Amino acid sequence: MVLSLTQVQALFGAQASGASSSGNAAAAIPALKRVTEAGAEAKGMAQERKDPVTLTTLAQFRRALDKADTIEKALQDPRILQVLMPALGLPDQAGNPGMVRRALLSDPSDPKGVAAQLGSSWKAAAQTLGAWEKGMDALRDPAMVQRLSDAFVKYQYRLGLNEQQPGLADALYFLESARNAKDVFGVLGDSVIRRVVTGALGLPDQMAIQSVETQGRAVTSRMKLETLQDDRAVRKLAERYLIVAANKAAESQAAQASDPMSVITGLSIRA
Repeated sequence: MVLSLTQVQALFGAQASGASSSGNAAAAIPALKRVTEAGAEAKGMAQERKDPVTLTTLAQFRRALDKADTIEKALQDPRILQVLMPALGLPDQAGNPGMVRRALLSDPSDPKGVAAQLGSSWKAAAQTLGAWEKGMDALRDPAMVQRLSDAFVKYQYRLGLNEQQPGLADALYFLESARNAKDVFGVLGDSVIRRVVTGALGLPDQMAIQSVETQGRAVTSRMKLETLQDDRAVRKLAERYLIVAANKAAESQAAQASDPMSVITGLSIRA
C-alpha cells in the first residue's frame, strides 16, 4: 500500500512544510539589512565565542599547534585544518590536506606555483599565512593565531545565519569581498563571489562544466565588471542572490514535503 502525504502526516505528526525554519524570499532583504546594521556582527560574534562547539574546536586547534613539530605535519592535522581553512576563506578544502600542504607552502608570487595556479583564493590564503616563507613560525605567531581564531569565529557566526535565511553568509562575504574581483577570472576563481554573481544573474549551475572562457563570457554578457566596484550595485546583486537562494530552498522543501518517504526518513533521522 502506498501512503499519501496526508496519511503520513496523520500517522507521524509531520508538518507539510518539512519543519524548516529557513527564511523566505520576502524576508531576504530585511534579513540582510538586519545583519549589516552597525554592531550586529560584533554582537553575533561575541555570542559565537561562547558556543561550546566553537570553544572546543579552537582549543583543539591551539593544542594541535603546540604539538606539531613541522609545518608539513601541521597542514595535515584535521584539528588545525578545521580552523585554518575556514579562516583563510577555503572551508571546503579542510578535508583536502594534500592540496592544502602543496598550495600553502608554495610561493604565491610565483605564477607557476601551486597557489597561483589554483586561483586568487588560494593565492590570497598563501600570502596571508606566509608559511611558504616562515614555516611553523608563521603559523604559531601569536598575532596569526589570534587572527585565524577571530576569522573562524566570524565564519561560524555567519554560517549560523544561513539557518535563518538561506545564502546570508554568502551575501555578507560578497559585500566585503566583491571589490577584490578585478576581472572575470577573479569572479570565477572565488567560489563565493562566483556563487553570488551567477545566482543573481540567473545563470544555471550546469554552466560549471563549460570552459572558463565560456563561463566568463556568460557573466560579462550580463554584467559589467565595473559593477563590482560600486557599493550600491554590489548590494543589489547580494539582494537578488538572497531572493534566488530563498526560492531554491523553498522549492527543495516543497519537493521533500511532497514525497512521503522523505518525510519518514526525516523522522527516523530525528528520532
